[in-house]
Amino acid sequence: MSSALPGPPAILPDIAIVIVTYNSADVIGDLLDSLPRALDGLTADVVVVDNGSSDGTADLVTARGGCRVVRSANVGYAGGINRGVREAAPAQAILILNPDLRLHPGSVPPLLAALRKPRVGIAAPRVLTQQGGLYLSLRREPTLPRALGLTKTRLAVFSEYVHGPSAYTRPCTVDWALGAALIMSRECYEALGGWDETYFLYSEETDLALRARDVGLLTRYEPRSVAVHIGGGSGRSHRTHAMQMVNRVRLYRRRHGALASWAYYWLIVANQMSRVPRGRSESWHAVVALLRPARRPAELGCSATRMPR
Repeated sequence: MSSALPGPPAILPDIAIVIVTYNSADVIGDLLDSLPRALDGLTADVVVVDNGSSDGTADLVTARGGCRVVRSANVGYAGGINRGVREAAPAQAILILNPDLRLHPGSVPPLLAALRKPRVGIAAPRVLTQQGGLYLSLRREPTLPRALGLTKTRLAVFSEYVHGPSAYTRPCTVDWALGAALIMSRECYEALGGWDETYFLYSEETDLALRARDVGLLTRYEPRSVAVHIGGGSGRSHRTHAMQMVNRVRLYRRRHGALASWAYYWLIVANQMSRVPRGRSESWHAVVALLRPARRPAELGCSATRMPR
């Protein structure tokens, strides 16, 4: 069941902005307040897709005005994005934002400029924490060594996270970037058939960037664009952590052969088991979900076999 306010504007805007909310009443207002100065003269069609919030998020945004609200059941992050894109004006650039962000003034034009460079399909901003520190938003492709849980070594061979502060000071091409704030071209979106909704939550942005690379479209980092990540917009739980780990394995399996995928699976299991004695109870839920398919979140639709697909 869903409903939407009146349709997109008659004149095509520079950008379609899609924000997916879930119990985001405490944070969405500040993001919307930051948009006009962030756009810096660009035009935008702003669509907020509310994934079945119970805290009045949809009513709050509707009362504010200035954007259109789509009320949806909880179809997941990727599902919400795809719904928002369908409802938005068919602009040539699509900006995806989490509700728990604040954009710095003038942040959107540099992203749009990065997107217009040859072979670029996705662009990502510099992300800061609420305290002003650097958020490690740039990531490397998942590999077997990076499944060992040795991220703290900060060595590229073992870490999906790009740690070096110098890497965040200049534009560059990356394997993938945090999905909380991404702009993508309409060409890229259409070439990929949108975001993969089977992930429901987590790994969808990794999948998006890697599939874009498969068709020759790169992900570009643009540090002149800055977003502050507040956190807490949708919450974390044992269940969502299990979802995250299962999705990591299924992403790897969809891109690699059976032998490598089983090795990756068992490395993830071992990694999570090693965290349990240290009081990481959410890791125990992840281990159970990986070893017992019937215990996986139903939204993932991968409870039939041990290896999630």
